[in-house]
Amino acid sequence: MATFSSICSPNFLQIPKPLATTQALLPSKVSVNIFHSHPSQFSHKFALSSTLKTTRLSVVAEETAVVTQSSDVAKRLYVGNIPRNLKNDELQKIVEEHGAVDKVEIMFDKYSGRSRRFGFVTMKTVEDANAAIEKLDGTEIGGRVIKVNVTEKPLTIPDFSLLQAEETQFVDSPYKVYVGNLAKEVTSDILKGFFSETANAVSAKVSRVPGTSKSSGYGFVTFSSEEDVETAVSTLNNALLEGQKIRVNKA
Repeated sequence: MATFSSICSPNFLQIPKPLATTQALLPSKVSVNIFHSHPSQFSHKFALSSTLKTTRLSVVAEETAVVTQSSDVAKRLYVGNIPRNLKNDELQKIVEEHGAVDKVEIMFDKYSGRSRRFGFVTMKTVEDANAAIEKLDGTEIGGRVIKVNVTEKPLTIPDFSLLQAEETQFVDSPYKVYVGNLAKEVTSDILKGFFSETANAVSAKVSRVPGTSKSSGYGFVTFSSEEDVETAVSTLNNALLEGQKIRVNKA
């Protein structure tokens, strides 16, 4: 029978040694990285990793925003040269035959209340917008051949073929006016449609920053006679176009 003294002896109180497998199971590389590295190095690596993750998230968010914005632009159509008595609901019914419509807005003169012969139609999807352009551009409404296209083509990089085509479509003439202080959203089609309300506009062109799709804030409109030029200058100088007073004078 063990005595109290024998129980308290060093030989009796033996602490079991750690199993050999316990050390083997420990991930040696992890223990070296954490316990043998300097604490400041570990903090620096953690901070760098967090910064890289934040940067990647920011880039993804920006790319998503660009895609969303481009998609919204591609769904908004310009419809020009429409009859002056055409109403929003009538235009919507016409466009809805070729795709789902989200919003229709015919533009009216702020002072006279008369239609400016053009408007904007926002489609539900890009596919609906493309279908509407294909089916309606160049067709007639009330005896007028209408123009249907996207308000602005979203160019992430300069599309020189598109810009060159726009330059080619412009019909120059000795009967020409300069139009300044144009709003950003004014396109060549909108500019021509605006001047066609008061004179026989042959062609129009909004100037762009070289090598980009960005408007320079001015443009030119050509006519078939000097009389049309005089009418345009006297009637539309200081007129409101897309919320801004434009300057019109002979070019």
